[in-house]
Amino acid sequence: MEFALTDEQAMIADTVRAFFAENATSERTRAAMEGEGIDRDLWTAFAGELGLAGIGIPEDFGGAGLGMVELAVIAEAAGAQVAALPLLGHAMLAQALVRGGTQVQKEQWLPRLAAGEVIATVSWNAAFEVHDGAVSGTIAHLPHGAIADVLLLHAAGQVWLVDLTGEGVRRTAHVTMDQTRPLATVTLDGTPAEVLENGADGIGGLHAAGWICLAAEALGGAQASLDRTVEYAKERVQFGRPIGSFQAYKHRLADMMVEIEQARSAVYWAACAVDEQAEEAALALHAAKAFCADTYRMCAGNMIQLHGGIGFTWEHDAHLFFKRARSIATLYGDSQWHHEQVAHLLMGDPA
Repeated sequence: MEFALTDEQAMIADTVRAFFAENATSERTRAAMEGEGIDRDLWTAFAGELGLAGIGIPEDFGGAGLGMVELAVIAEAAGAQVAALPLLGHAMLAQALVRGGTQVQKEQWLPRLAAGEVIATVSWNAAFEVHDGAVSGTIAHLPHGAIADVLLLHAAGQVWLVDLTGEGVRRTAHVTMDQTRPLATVTLDGTPAEVLENGADGIGGLHAAGWICLAAEALGGAQASLDRTVEYAKERVQFGRPIGSFQAYKHRLADMMVEIEQARSAVYWAACAVDEQAEEAALALHAAKAFCADTYRMCAGNMIQLHGGIGFTWEHDAHLFFKRARSIATLYGDSQWHHEQVAHLLMGDPA
């Protein structure tokens, strides 16, 4: 596959890389980890100064009217800095509404999403009951669930939109490995909810945005793990020579590079397939999530080992990448589940 970013996409990529490199610093990320898990000033600047919170939202609703390739570009840059942003739920909610929401729901939520005023979270295989427009149930493992303003629930081909600022909502925050995307349990007791008009399309949208966002974050994190390890290999001297000159060390770096290049192809294949509504879009999405998550976990683990003793310390940033990699590996379907979906699709069985 020959793929190259357009001039506009390349400009977005340069802009977000510079933005996150300057603003999503280790100090700010660690401060967010000690708080509620997001850097609100970073999110405000991302939405306000760059106007990129509306990347997949139509211009009629205050967005940029762009697609999944642009989302992948942004998520890759954010992942490279382990930025503490609620981008995942945000992108999923936006695409669910764009594809499956009523006009009233779009007018109510999309402008607020484009402005970065709403923090969203999305369930995965949750059990809940809906009676007369009210939801009851306990929804576990929600990213940013302790601070989210709105929750998307999906089951049986329908998507329910729950305003978490309303009545009957109880939250329990958890101590999680990845403190930049903390999980929480939300208990709903007769909480008002709205169903999206076109549930099937809404589910398709939230899955596409979620898996592309996670895969691209993993790609950015894996590339940063390699880049930082290469720099360390040039500076660290052992036995009178840089450690990067040792053959065994170079082999590990080469293995990381090969996996990353394949992951990059998987991410942008999936993003292009979704934007072009290609027949292989579902296959590409599952493949991208699985492959990129596995690649990130491998690269983050190598990053720690190849940094030696310092890589195991709290002061070094290697553990931030490792924790994010572990989080991505389990969110919205682990690699084994996605591999099973790929197998079903290749055999002509979409189950």
